[in-house]
Amino acid sequence: MIPARYGPALFSLILSGTMSLLVSGIATYRSLPPHQGFVGPWMSAWLTAWLLAFPAVMLAAPLARRAVAWLTTPGTTGPHHP
Repeated sequence: MIPARYGPALFSLILSGTMSLLVSGIATYRSLPPHQGFVGPWMSAWLTAWLLAFPAVMLAAPLARRAVAWLTTPGTTGPHHP
């Protein structure tokens, strides 16, 4: 198992990998004619995107956490149901 102190970096790695995989797949699918290969160009686009997405998530995650903390009320979980 991976020590908990690496949790934020692992989270960023998984999130950036997943999001860049999905977005590059959609963009590749939309840009290639149906008769051309898909997987090779998609994987190439994904790896390039992931190289940029990982550091972007590492930088953006703390800003997003601060924005969420600023926009939410501490101690509440949502509407209460009787």
